[in-house]
Amino acid sequence: MSSEFGKNIHVSIFGQSHAPAIGVCVDGLPAGERVDLEELGRFLSRRAPGHSDVSTPRKEADLPKILCGLVDGVTCGAPLAAVIENTNTRSQDYDNLKDVPRPGHADYTAQVRYGGWQDAAGGGHFSGRLTAPLCIAGGIALQILSRRGIRVDAHIQSIAGIQDKPFCPTGEKGELLDSIKTASLPVLDPEAGEKMHQKILEARSQCNSVGGVVECMVTGLPAGLCGPLFGGMESRMAAAIFGIPAVKGVEFGAGFEAAEMLGSEHNDPFVVEDGQIRTATNYAGGILGGITTGMPLVFRAAFKPTPSIAREQDSVSLRRMEPAKLQVKGRHDPCVVPRAVPVVEAAAALVVLDVLLDAPARLPDTADNK
Repeated sequence: MSSEFGKNIHVSIFGQSHAPAIGVCVDGLPAGERVDLEELGRFLSRRAPGHSDVSTPRKEADLPKILCGLVDGVTCGAPLAAVIENTNTRSQDYDNLKDVPRPGHADYTAQVRYGGWQDAAGGGHFSGRLTAPLCIAGGIALQILSRRGIRVDAHIQSIAGIQDKPFCPTGEKGELLDSIKTASLPVLDPEAGEKMHQKILEARSQCNSVGGVVECMVTGLPAGLCGPLFGGMESRMAAAIFGIPAVKGVEFGAGFEAAEMLGSEHNDPFVVEDGQIRTATNYAGGILGGITTGMPLVFRAAFKPTPSIAREQDSVSLRRMEPAKLQVKGRHDPCVVPRAVPVVEAAAALVVLDVLLDAPARLPDTADNK
């Protein structure tokens, strides 16, 4: 199924943007893991709509209801299922999209693939709304990883060409990483964040949208995880990240800049620090031959501008097979990047936990769950 991923942990996402509910089923979570629902709620609130002047005005509480998989707040080995009710929908705004598809959106391809039977309201199963249940699963994975000394952090690297400071590829202080999660825009440089904020508002005022890049860093990973070729860390991580709506590119470490470097520049020299093998630099992004090096795993995901814009666009009438003009109604983000930051963290956390379960000996028991 295209809505399912994972090797050891199987994550299946269901629902549509304007259906009564959306949800997720997670099979394969380790038993005996305590889930802090308040912490999970705080994580989900970072993605929830309607809390900022640069996001969609659609307001949803996004409070998850855990149907099964927990006993007294602890994973019991059974599949965990959770739902989020959709409470603020306006399906009439999408009535014409089966005939006149939005440029840049899946309206046309879904029409061809499903023969007109797809749910077009709110984008149906193709909507960014489906990242909310992904964040339920990923938020739980983040809690499990944190008890093993592994953390996943992301920030906005750029919006509309405005650049934030990049992560230090050899690691950042925990206090700085914690501060990102409570910032109005998750950036390292508040001045850059204010410029991004103004750029998003400017695009909205012009009935337009902008895209950007999210940078993510995973710290605390041991060396030796994953393997070469199609089962490598890049392959598994990229597959999950590309499942996030609006992602158009993923790069690791130096990424495409590596093509402009000399080997003597790109190669990360090995060093010994505190009895551990490390590298002096981290252009590899913490991965060599598809296998983790023990350095921070660093990657970036590029997000396209939101295709649903109020500006008039050229399209076609599928029924009449002739040109048509389209002016999108509804409530849409002028930039998905700020709300995409926790989504990237969620997807990355699920991949990392899945990879750790390839080697159970690397996943020690902790007393914190008792």
